[in-house]
Amino acid sequence: MSSLLLLLIPFLILAPASTLEFRYHNNREIEQYLLQVNASNPDITHLYSIGQSVKGQQLWVLALGVRPRRHTVGIPEFKYVANMHGNEVLGRVLLLQLIDDLMRGYRNAETWSLQLLNSTRIHILPTMNPDGFDDLDTDCQYSQGRFNYHGIDLNRNFPDAFAGLRRQQQLDEKQREAEVRAVIGWLRTESFVLSANLHGGALVASYPYDNSNRGSELVGGASVSPDDDVFIHLAKVYSHNHATMHKGDSCADSRPFLDGITNGYQWYPLIGGMQDYNYVWAQCLELTLEVSCCKYPPVGELPDLWRDNRKSLLAYIQQVHLGVKGRVFDGSGVPVQNAVVEVKSRNNMCPFRTDKHGEYYRLLLPGNYSFTVTYPGHEVLTETLNVPYGPDNFSAMKHDFRLRQIATTTARTQANLTQADLTPSCNYTLHLEAGGAVARPTWKGLSVGLGLVAAVLLSLN
Repeated sequence: MSSLLLLLIPFLILAPASTLEFRYHNNREIEQYLLQVNASNPDITHLYSIGQSVKGQQLWVLALGVRPRRHTVGIPEFKYVANMHGNEVLGRVLLLQLIDDLMRGYRNAETWSLQLLNSTRIHILPTMNPDGFDDLDTDCQYSQGRFNYHGIDLNRNFPDAFAGLRRQQQLDEKQREAEVRAVIGWLRTESFVLSANLHGGALVASYPYDNSNRGSELVGGASVSPDDDVFIHLAKVYSHNHATMHKGDSCADSRPFLDGITNGYQWYPLIGGMQDYNYVWAQCLELTLEVSCCKYPPVGELPDLWRDNRKSLLAYIQQVHLGVKGRVFDGSGVPVQNAVVEVKSRNNMCPFRTDKHGEYYRLLLPGNYSFTVTYPGHEVLTETLNVPYGPDNFSAMKHDFRLRQIATTTARTQANLTQADLTPSCNYTLHLEAGGAVARPTWKGLSVGLGLVAAVLLSLN
């Protein structure tokens, strides 16, 4: 390690992050800002890369929380992703401002920030498509830069549940774009519970499904998921905390949206979208947030747009504490992975299962729910739970399921396992050693930017 780097590290760790200027930062500036925030706040941030773009730019994620480097049992994982379409740029600004806001609030011991960071591990990917951003122009609606370097729309490149679960999972992952492969790998590493991806060109909160095979899920022009009530609630949390989204008609060239929300398919069908992939294969409920009528708002409007979205961004994170969470233990009292945890009348394409820590998270509105838990060699367990509203207390209801081992598999148990075990359609080889990196940054990777941080600090302010 160079003597210059040794001199810079203590300075960067001790120096508080400066207020972020309202403007569009390029990819290198975003990288340097994340490096600086991480170095200044090593106790509550962890910077890692989930991979690279087609042109080799790192896809940096900043994790924030009181235990930022790895998952903690009982602490839900949340993520925001922006700039999936390279020419939709407000999301980049909002997520950088959100980082700045959370860090400032934590340093000032403000209750709202302390509560979020003590109860949640928050992952922020400011740009999923840095190559597209490099190619953009500044037209409000029709600018270039939407696609990645290969000219592919990343929000049409994920496996699509309605094209057939088995066939989609058997596709060679190398056929996917680099940025999509990075996100898929990310979802296999972390047990995300709730997510949103930020877009531009409209003002609406869109929820799954985005696609349909015109089966029983198609109801009144909408493609309705088993968790439709939760998705509608989540979308309304964002739209009603937003300054104008809830009005539903803020964009002159857009259709009106009741309450500022829409079912994705009812708006327009979309094949290979990221939010459906998150929900079906990663048991992570995700919304698509269209946060500005203009894809490239004028710089002078950025402070107002941040104020319009700030409350929504924070309120939405808090919704990760909906419902119930806990662990499943086998007959010996050991937490088990891949136990199926199903809620009556919610027939998810891929049943929700426990992670490597034996944890499950189910986002549910308040009410009574019948849970069925199945695991090989154990009796099927059914329990009814009364679920309260958790976000106000920054914790979902906690409930552990304890299974009873049996000597032989009963017919009832076998029948349940046959229905639940959809292999190889539903890929549950998930939850590797979490800490958040498919490609963890090494000192070599970090030092590329650390030596430049001091030089760019002035350009960030």
